[in-house]
Amino acid sequence: MARFGVPAARIDVILPGTDRVPLSVGSGGPEVELLSVGAIVPRKGFDLLVEALARLADLPWCLTIAGDRERDPGAVARLDAAVARHGLHGRIKSHGAVSSGELAALYARADLFVLASLFEGFGMAYAEALAHGLPIIGTTGGAIPVTVPASAGRLVQPGDIDALAEALRDLIGNDAHRRESAAGARAAAAALPSWADSGGQFGLALERLV
Repeated sequence: MARFGVPAARIDVILPGTDRVPLSVGSGGPEVELLSVGAIVPRKGFDLLVEALARLADLPWCLTIAGDRERDPGAVARLDAAVARHGLHGRIKSHGAVSSGELAALYARADLFVLASLFEGFGMAYAEALAHGLPIIGTTGGAIPVTVPASAGRLVQPGDIDALAEALRDLIGNDAHRRESAAGARAAAAALPSWADSGGQFGLALERLV
């Protein structure tokens, strides 16, 4: 509005919808199952996430990455090189793009959602993780703090590997903290608009124009 002189009265902001989905039941295993969802592109910070996790070899965790590996070969190469450099092939799996059913299954058995985005305009994957009631580790890049409240997990500065590793250590190593953040995620999810809500708001905005 400031840059282009557009009056606030001429702008409607409508959040994307988030489907109501079953809550995650967790892995139930000895390892904390981490899930990260997003296309393998530089903005998502997957190579930074691997560097942070490499510092936590003493903790019981495994990471599944679900996201398109075809968009940016350079980002994929950096991710794979980081995994190889730290000898984490047995603990980090990058599945590429998955179907909606496969993604739902990954959410269902995850214990913790993590995404080290450098910037998000909204953060659909973060909202989906909230809807599944997962504790979240993310960053403060862009609109993420608007989507993910402090009660739902830990947000760190984008690109800060030390802070990311510390947040991961806290939630991987402390069951009580994960449960507290999961409760915060469920509460935040209840306030997210559904697609029907967002569609209705968009329709009202169009009606006002005519």
